Amino acid sequence: MTTYKDAGVDVRTGEEFVRKISHIAKPGKGVIGGLGGFGALFDLKSRNYKDPILVSATDGVGTKLRIAIETSRYDTIGIDLVAMCVNDILAHGGEPIFFMDYYSCNKLDMEVGTQIIESIAEGCRLANCSLVGGETAEMPSFYRTDDFDLAGFAVGVVERDMLLPKKVEMESGDVLIGMASSGIHSNGFSLVRKIIEKEELNWGDEAPFWAGVNLGDALLDPTKIYVTPIMSSLKKFRGIKGLAHITGGGIGYNLQRILPEGMVAHVDSHSWDVPGVFDWLSKFVDQDEMLRVFNCGLGMIMVVEKNQAASVLGHLNRTGHQSFTIGELKMSQNNPVIFHGNLF
Repeated sequence: MTTYKDAGVDVRTGEEFVRKISHIAKPGKGVIGGLGGFGALFDLKSRNYKDPILVSATDGVGTKLRIAIETSRYDTIGIDLVAMCVNDILAHGGEPIFFMDYYSCNKLDMEVGTQIIESIAEGCRLANCSLVGGETAEMPSFYRTDDFDLAGFAVGVVERDMLLPKKVEMESGDVLIGMASSGIHSNGFSLVRKIIEKEELNWGDEAPFWAGVNLGDALLDPTKIYVTPIMSSLKKFRGIKGLAHITGGGIGYNLQRILPEGMVAHVDSHSWDVPGVFDWLSKFVDQDEMLRVFNCGLGMIMVVEKNQAASVLGHLNRTGHQSFTIGELKMSQNNPVIFHGNLF
């Protein structure tokens, strides 16, 4: 008789894996039960919202996973996964409340899988949300031996009157505040890997933009999670009118997504510190392409009422989250985002 294990799927290993990681997912406020059910339960009433709107987001990590696989380093990639989802929720003013993952592979490696789930749990800790469950799938012959993929799903909540962006309130003179990224985050890695291939670099080589750190580790620096500084700012200042998560498409594309028609963002290209990785990449990629593909040093951009901008900026920097005044909004029928000066 033929068994599922003969086909490449070991059900007992999967069950053991669930038992092993069950302690990692620590339920937070509002979570009912733990891992092992057919679904995750959450008591929204426990958060004491008055008029709540649910915000959901899903994303992956892209080909940054290839670097993790080829360097056998799995302790940060889960942080990226959480970050890409919860930062999108923040863009609507939402507070992330729970997260679920989908982890699929050729054959389940207990040690690798545990490291991945632990890094996801660390991302949830940084995002102040609960890891409430997920799905692990062995798919033999679908993936190559060591390959795997990750997807994430997050849910957040926001009071109706705090929902962002507030396009109808945006006006000429509103200030743009950029929050520093930790580097490339999780977009554009197909281009990065192409450059590395052409330059015949190896993951163990010293990074040409980060002295004393090897290239693989430098590029696996995880996406910054902005939950703590942004939620504290939203609770403290009512003058925040919009948030743009700078992902694929770069500053221009993502910023224009939150602007009303007839409003233009004027961005001063010399107003923030650009991490060295982007200076290095700009040797191989022209500026227009850099701005279309990468965050170029800004992971999140706020639109803030002019008379509160200095206070918001000071609050962000005092709490250890490097931020910059990078421009302002003006009324115009021209392009929605205009860059002044060359970034590189």
